[in-house]
Amino acid sequence: MVEKLDEIRQMLLKMKEDTLKEINKAVKSGSDLPSGEPSGDIYDQASSERDRELGLLLGDREREKLHNIEEALMKMEEGEYGICEECEEEIPIGRLKVMPFARYCVKCKADIEKQQAQTKRFEEERVYREISLGEEEEV
Repeated sequence: MVEKLDEIRQMLLKMKEDTLKEINKAVKSGSDLPSGEPSGDIYDQASSERDRELGLLLGDREREKLHNIEEALMKMEEGEYGICEECEEEIPIGRLKVMPFARYCVKCKADIEKQQAQTKRFEEERVYREISLGEEEEV
């Protein structure tokens, strides 16, 4: 098991290095973009804005990934790596090799995602009900 953990630690360190390179590349390309007065027609401006937003979104994902990697490395140091945060059972080594910063076993992750989907669906239905109620009041 120790050699498996060393292998995963190396994977995490490589992922961290690659993620930092991606973040640096994104920061450099973002600083190359002209700022100030918009130029070009409205389609060029919309395209530039979409590209900027996409860059910010990808940057957020990279930062979150980096945070997850750091957290996994810290758990290794503390001897808590590979333990599901929900059920506290060991996460199978196969899952950790595929997703080295996994925080949950497959079953718990599926349960969490199912709960999130139900909550999202409930929230969307609530918004639609509020919209339809608001329209009826105006009549």
